[in-house]
Amino acid sequence: MTRRSLLSLAASVGAGLVLRRPSLAFQSGPRIVQADLEAKAGWIPLAGRQAYRYGYNNHVPRPLIEARPGDTIRIRFTNSLPEETNLHFHGLHVSPTGNADNSFVMVAPGEQFQYELPLAANHPGGTFWIHPHMHGAVARQVWRGLAAPVIVRAELDAIPEVKAAAEVVLVLQDVTLGTDGVPLEPGFMEQMAGREGSVITAAGNVNPTIPIQKDGWVRLRLINASCSRFYRLQLEEHELYQIASDGGSLPAPVGLDELLLLPGQRADLMIQGSRAPGAYRLLNLPYNRGTSGMGMGMMGGMGMRVGSSSSASSTIATFAYSGQANRVVPLPQKLISVEPLPPPARVRSFMLGQSMGSGMMGGGMGFGINGRTFDPARVDTRVRLGDVEDWDFVNPMAMDHPMHIHTNPFQIIQSDGSAEQVWRDVVLVRAGERVRVRMAFQDFIGKLMYHCHILDHEDLGMMGVLEISDEA
Repeated sequence: MTRRSLLSLAASVGAGLVLRRPSLAFQSGPRIVQADLEAKAGWIPLAGRQAYRYGYNNHVPRPLIEARPGDTIRIRFTNSLPEETNLHFHGLHVSPTGNADNSFVMVAPGEQFQYELPLAANHPGGTFWIHPHMHGAVARQVWRGLAAPVIVRAELDAIPEVKAAAEVVLVLQDVTLGTDGVPLEPGFMEQMAGREGSVITAAGNVNPTIPIQKDGWVRLRLINASCSRFYRLQLEEHELYQIASDGGSLPAPVGLDELLLLPGQRADLMIQGSRAPGAYRLLNLPYNRGTSGMGMGMMGGMGMRVGSSSSASSTIATFAYSGQANRVVPLPQKLISVEPLPPPARVRSFMLGQSMGSGMMGGGMGFGINGRTFDPARVDTRVRLGDVEDWDFVNPMAMDHPMHIHTNPFQIIQSDGSAEQVWRDVVLVRAGERVRVRMAFQDFIGKLMYHCHILDHEDLGMMGVLEISDEA
């Protein structure tokens, strides 16, 4: 695309959408990627009104941080919120200790913290994101708006057909506002189910318009930054071609009629303007993620749904045809190969469930893993650096849980025992099912976390501490 067409695209979709900047992506040599990030409360436009939200640098979402393998991301973080917070660099394969992706760090109001994240020369390219990981406050802080995309550009971005496509980043968020413009906080039953908002935004906008050329391609980078909502996405009359997941490129494009995007997950899609010129809706279709078994339904007139993501379809964005591509470019048949992990040294089991615990706001009902609620002072699982393990997540509950593991991506083990050739860091464990994942504990030692990415469930105890050690 020309610079003029990029500027036109930016004007069409609004300030919340961010676009590819080729000059940044392919400079030679490792760099320091420096950014100042301030978490601050303030009045930010939302759906035609002013909303009192939490944002980074006065925006929801943003800013976009771009880097390449070998770079070092250096962030001077200022906490201007009235409460403690921190940063989690979701999906990046970096150290979980010190001033890197350390979720045990707590930054007090008015304090600064310098984050430094060296990316290895072989770090995978992909779409990642930043959000707070302050235990007990994660859902509230994300609900109020804290999210920022991170792009690591690598081999996939250099494939000519992918590189030539217009690029749009859609950070998907939801919230419910009170009449005063302040986000409403859920009651206990809504927390147990996982809050969902009455307003859905894509890159900070309600139903933004995304231009697409006739016969041209758009690369859509999707980030589910909602607390609990599952997005079941379909573009009217268009096929979706997935080229990347949480951990980077797929081996080849995968054609989809629809995409299920779990909380915390990312996906890169290629979309071609292959239909008659017009406007086509990117829809969020109904998805029933179940209930916690406590009789949950629509609650309290607050506009939050519990137990079910979207009982009716809604429009996330609209693709509008504009202009004609200079030539028709087919997608490549091959992308970046993904090697399956070797057999595991051991297999572990993690039972997901409700529990009573001291972490549950006065010792009440919450969630746990293997019968224990989260305790930051306790190590729940110890593994050895360099080992490969299989983890079974077992869900006897009546609701789905998207499970996330920090630092090291994994591969899902399929029914025939083979490893799926896709890197992920969030996996869906459906109600009543068992899912096995395989991961290698590589490069970094230290303590990190694994948890349900329905953020209310994380806050209510469905999280454990993993310690990776280089001791035999």
